[in-house]
Amino acid sequence: MLSAKLIFGTAGVPRSTKASNSTAGIARVRELSLDCMELEFVQGVRMSEKGAGNVLEKARKENVVLSVHAPYYINLNSPEEEKLKASMERIYQAARIGSLCGAESIVLHAAFYQKSSKQAAYENVSKALKELTGQLRDEGIPAVLRPETMGKPTQFGTLEEVLALSEETEGVMPCLDFSHMHAREGKENSYPEFMAILSKVEDALGKEGLANMHMHVSGIEYDRNGEKRHLTLKESDFNYPELLKALKEFEVRGRVICESPILEEDALLLRKTYMEL
Repeated sequence: MLSAKLIFGTAGVPRSTKASNSTAGIARVRELSLDCMELEFVQGVRMSEKGAGNVLEKARKENVVLSVHAPYYINLNSPEEEKLKASMERIYQAARIGSLCGAESIVLHAAFYQKSSKQAAYENVSKALKELTGQLRDEGIPAVLRPETMGKPTQFGTLEEVLALSEETEGVMPCLDFSHMHAREGKENSYPEFMAILSKVEDALGKEGLANMHMHVSGIEYDRNGEKRHLTLKESDFNYPELLKALKEFEVRGRVICESPILEEDALLLRKTYMEL
């Protein structure tokens, strides 16, 4: 689904929501004048089909765009067949229940390199995603799997890796976590660097790729081993005004999901900063 503009929202139910369930979160997102929310299935897909139907109804009523973050316990490069199958099943269930909620984008942490070469890890992830997207197509599940750019050098998920996967497999698109890209090596934190990233997206996926972006943003603490933890935007060194300037320059559309510890406050800060550019 192509977005007519760039929209902003929260990774999960806003903290100021009176109840902690997804339908209450959707209502709160709308009250805050945000436009999207990511359903956090990170500890497992625990929503029933009936629950998903209620979420779909609420999201349509409030005109809030939903996406899903698949469980953390995924490694598509696992040498153990059982762990690989369990990882694929978790992604499948996140896509199946997510689609019943009306969510098309399914974000996932694809893999760890472990003892593999980067090329071998890439081939394993690519094979698994091809199998999964084929299964989703066969079952008529309208989901786009979005491997995320990751914040530690031990994790599969460089910009080049997620773009290559997106180029070669229908039904795969990137989730660009700009904070992770910054934390990975302490770079990627200036207007020229953000422009270079978006140029790579356009080179790989064309204007359509820029019109259907899924992005994560927050403050981030990191060291030489990469990401340590998320921070609020203002207590981190992440240069979010320059990122938003680059997004506007490239006329990027899609969604920006805020993963800050103060979810809605920082999502609103991002939206306000963007609108004022």
